[in-house]
Amino acid sequence: MNVDLSGAVWFKSSRSTGSKDCVEVAHLAEGLVGVRDSKNPTGPALVFTPSEWDAFTAGARDGEFDRP
Repeated sequence: MNVDLSGAVWFKSSRSTGSKDCVEVAHLAEGLVGVRDSKNPTGPALVFTPSEWDAFTAGARDGEFDRP
């Protein structure tokens, strides 16, 4: 998927500390969601469809990705 991210408005979680070790998210056109590493803002970004993003955030909320 090739998405133009030049106009994206990136943000960090409100729980993020002042460090640069964060993940940034941008809500894009057509419901897409971009995710990037704050240490490398000009580097690559992952882009998720609305259903992929919903599945990820639901899994995070439900503890699906917690370490055993």
